[in-house]
Amino acid sequence: MDLEEQILHYYLKAFSLIFLIFTILFFLYIVNLINKNIEIKKNPISINKGDSIEDILKDNIIDVTILEITFVKIYLKISNFINKKYFHYGDFNINSTSSLIDFLNVISKPSNILLKITIVEGWSQSQLDFELSKYFVDFHPIPYQHIIADTYYIQKNSDFDSFLNKLNNFKKNYFIEYRYNELFDKFNISELMIIGSLLEKEGLDEEDKKQISSVIFNRLDRKMKLQIDATILFAITNGKYDLNRKLLRSDLKIDHPFNTYIYKGLPPEPISYVGKKTLDILFENNKNDFLFYFFNYSLNKHIFSKSFKEHKEKLYEYRRK
Repeated sequence: MDLEEQILHYYLKAFSLIFLIFTILFFLYIVNLINKNIEIKKNPISINKGDSIEDILKDNIIDVTILEITFVKIYLKISNFINKKYFHYGDFNINSTSSLIDFLNVISKPSNILLKITIVEGWSQSQLDFELSKYFVDFHPIPYQHIIADTYYIQKNSDFDSFLNKLNNFKKNYFIEYRYNELFDKFNISELMIIGSLLEKEGLDEEDKKQISSVIFNRLDRKMKLQIDATILFAITNGKYDLNRKLLRSDLKIDHPFNTYIYKGLPPEPISYVGKKTLDILFENNKNDFLFYFFNYSLNKHIFSKSFKEHKEKLYEYRRK
């Protein structure tokens, strides 16, 4: 090897060594850059649709540098290409000890802020509409039979269709769990939702609902009219229940498809939203011999009877007192 080749070989080795050292130092710098704690201007942060990543960083991170912005742009391009990973818009909670890479991981997923929406069992449609108006600008009324009342969690800024889909899936999966229950030998899902709604409006507590559910099953088996006051209230008030007076005997005679004092069998549809706990009680299929009941205001509970004669005697005694 001549002198020129030796010199060239020396310079190539030196250049390679310098390049390796530079690469290692740059790599260490980048690792430090993406892992050092960042300071958020406000928490939670808000990202609007159409915001650029540069705007997001400048608007939400204190003293973000040009180099950090450049790195994030490169990182996102690589992530988008490899993992199809994009940042989302909405509201996000950022941990106070977050690094730049933590920040990117958070905004690359749907909003981590959850909203708690409780649909109360026994609610009317107008009550649910009022509750939904707090969370959604564009929503439509949900029929009683379509959903189960429960507490649901959704990501902030979710649209109404996503929420409704969550409700529908919950109901679908719930009834799949009970698909082998003996009640399905006599009733379909729609009928069970109707019975559940009757329990919501008539029953006071878990034990009361168990007794009333058995009364309903017993009367249906004997082809008796259900004679449930809640269906009269539903018919008179068009589902609002704010009658502001006691029911009269004349109310029991109104010709309405929901009037179970006139028409045999179940009402055409549920009269309120049905809760999961009430459906659980229903599927227990509690059995008793009761056919009649009335509400005793002095004892604040329902009084049950096995025969009309017994029912009249208890009712007479209650009224006499």
